[in-house]
Amino acid sequence: MSKVDTFRALHHGRLPGDPLVLPGPWDAASARALVDAGFPALATPSAGIAASLGYADGSTPADEMFSVVARITRAVDVPVSADVEDGYGLAPKELVERLLEAGAVGCNLEDSGGGALKDPRQHAERLAEVRAAAGDRLFLNARVDTFTCGDGDPERAIERAALYVAAGADCVYPIGAPANVLPLLRAGIQGPLNAYAKLDGESPSPAELGELGATRVTFGPWLQRRATAALGEIAQGL
Repeated sequence: MSKVDTFRALHHGRLPGDPLVLPGPWDAASARALVDAGFPALATPSAGIAASLGYADGSTPADEMFSVVARITRAVDVPVSADVEDGYGLAPKELVERLLEAGAVGCNLEDSGGGALKDPRQHAERLAEVRAAAGDRLFLNARVDTFTCGDGDPERAIERAALYVAAGADCVYPIGAPANVLPLLRAGIQGPLNAYAKLDGESPSPAELGELGATRVTFGPWLQRRATAALGEIAQGL
């Protein structure tokens, strides 16, 4: 079975309370540490990689982002999905080629830019073009940004999700959706549902998010931020 087939299979047949947990490495060393801890797949966070390279979130040049993804995939044997933000303006065919060259088995593509939501039908058309260029070689995670850039209306998120699934998305990611909205989203969205977890000691655990309807759980830049904070504490002790 290929890595992308393995990755796709990990999203199906999940029991409530047992979502696929995908921690986010920001470099080769963190990727190896996560695999050594037993995780069967990884999902890079664009914000975490940006911070590790000294950029603000959303400001990482495409070449540098793909370079980090390639170093991560070379460092581990498990499938790695890449957050490539809104695709950096690359044509679908080139975007697919860059992802495959970097060794990624999937990607996040967000439906906002510059803090504003994109037209959902136009974004769905782009997703369909990416799907056509990738065939079954990539797992497409369509991010829905209505809770971060829009009015937070769950029905609008469900409408966008339906367009993206119809365009060929394998998974939908309503980032920032409140935990109490997940059951409504789960009822209205076909296929795997990605939830965003925070490592703040107060937010629901991955298992709790799974009970609410999440198929998979990702953490954005939280692991990188926690690691940086821990390094700060060590530095203070020195």
